[in-house]
Amino acid sequence: MERELTQLVETIRQAGARARELAVRGFEVHTKKDRSPVTTADFEVNRILHEMQQAHFPEDGWLSEESPDDLARLGKPRVWIVDPIDGTKAYVNRLPEYCISVALVERGQPVLAAIYNPSIDELFTAIRGQGLLVNGQAIPAQPVQEAAPLVMVSPREFQSGRWAGLDDLVQYRPMFSIANALALVAAGRVQATITIEPENEWDLAAGVLLIGESGGTLADAAGKPFTFNQEIPRFRGVIAIAATAGRELQPLLQTHADQALAKRKRS
Repeated sequence: MERELTQLVETIRQAGARARELAVRGFEVHTKKDRSPVTTADFEVNRILHEMQQAHFPEDGWLSEESPDDLARLGKPRVWIVDPIDGTKAYVNRLPEYCISVALVERGQPVLAAIYNPSIDELFTAIRGQGLLVNGQAIPAQPVQEAAPLVMVSPREFQSGRWAGLDDLVQYRPMFSIANALALVAAGRVQATITIEPENEWDLAAGVLLIGESGGTLADAAGKPFTFNQEIPRFRGVIAIAATAGRELQPLLQTHADQALAKRKRS
């Protein structure tokens, strides 16, 4: 797996440099069928990463937000799962929170992951069983944050009052990229992120490994573990908990997620 990591680090940094270049030179913005934005930078990053997979790991499968889905991937033991730019709205608005997210999944579970924030040149990587690295360095152990943990939530869910019951128990931070949020949870800089909105495999695959290797926990909004390379690559939400979180945070967030899911089902 060291060969794969070396190649991925080189390529993801190359892709990040291209995204930074286009942020300065300019890019086109289009609207997809689901009304979300996509830019020429998304396509350029996707091209660079896909060319890496095709040149160096041609027997592997490929699943990316910006590529047509080839279901031949379902028969592959290894699949690259990619979000070329997670947080495209942040990229368009020049917010330094967009990320490139890549995971190599083997038999449904991530074994290699990288999340790169080109704006601040910060790269989170992990190989299964070898721990979390940030720019190639291990993170020192950090104290548990018992009081007023910091939780990242989507601005839309926050504004709707979905998590109002947590107001006196946690601090909030807006989440403009789920990949960025998961990387920050893995690093212990925030204690959790929560959403019951649908998430795609490419949103989560890399973050699942990073958080697992950092000693944190992660499941969907119903508390179920993730399995990747599904025919329909989609999940219902996510609750990610950092190793720096107190023991009460996960059950607290799960309770509120259960309530929010039940309310949505009733309505």
